[in-house]
Amino acid sequence: MAAQDGAVTIYNSGAVADAKMKNPYTLKVGLAQMLRGGAIVEVTSADQAKLAEDAGACSVIVSDPPHARGILRMSDPALVKDIKRAVSIPVMARSRVGHFVEAQILEAIGVDYVDESEYLAVADEDHHINKHNFRCPFVCGAQCLGDALRRIREGAAIIRTQGDLSGSGNVAQTVRNVRSIMGQIRMLNNMDDDEVFKFSKSIAAPYDLVAQTKQMGRLPVVQFASGGIVTPADVGLMMQLGCDGVFIGSDVFGSPDPYKRVRGIVEAVRNYNDPHVLVETSSGLADLMAGMSLGEDRIEPFGRESV
Repeated sequence: MAAQDGAVTIYNSGAVADAKMKNPYTLKVGLAQMLRGGAIVEVTSADQAKLAEDAGACSVIVSDPPHARGILRMSDPALVKDIKRAVSIPVMARSRVGHFVEAQILEAIGVDYVDESEYLAVADEDHHINKHNFRCPFVCGAQCLGDALRRIREGAAIIRTQGDLSGSGNVAQTVRNVRSIMGQIRMLNNMDDDEVFKFSKSIAAPYDLVAQTKQMGRLPVVQFASGGIVTPADVGLMMQLGCDGVFIGSDVFGSPDPYKRVRGIVEAVRNYNDPHVLVETSSGLADLMAGMSLGEDRIEPFGRESV
């Protein structure tokens, strides 16, 4: 991403930085807005990334191919470079929570967005990355309004409302977390100024961001849903609950016709309020959803998840 000339104030940090090194937070939020109303697809190869682009994905997020259990770290930079060369849409890559050096590496190889992801192992149990120190926008996960506003204070430009981490196809926890955030925002909208002070303390969130959320009636940045979203109907549910877009796991590429699945999800994001389009995008997917239902051998539904 091109840096801006001159000096800019890095919001919330109280410091002035050379814009050749950093972009202003408002620019990062603006870049994130470009993904609004789209589907972000997890990919493990350049071929999958190209298929996702052809099917209409607004971005891809790089994930290493499945391997033996162990510590999950950032993706191989060589894989990220291959995928960036293969597509023209924005490319995201994950860093571990708190691992600012992994984020530095990803920024150095030119990723468009960094996802400080709970899907990977946690590198720092007490501190998240100071995202104001980077040029590229960051994605961060949250399960409640307090989490979301704390991540925004740290510099997140996209909030990923995180649900099930097990990859089970269970959308229940994602729905619960989205409804929790939206419900808290509705409560906030009905509060007077004195109550807002108390509310901000109760959720351990910065008062100015709580007040901004009350004024806007939504989070100050774009909000995507992630976890257990595998059908166009799931997508329509997330969008009608108030999300700006969705993350889709790489398991879509395990079906006989991954293009049809990704395309159906993309169409559902774009036409989530049109039940006739949702009928069309949901038809004929039974065979394509094989292996995506919950089973006895699945991990505990509210454990770790894929995107």
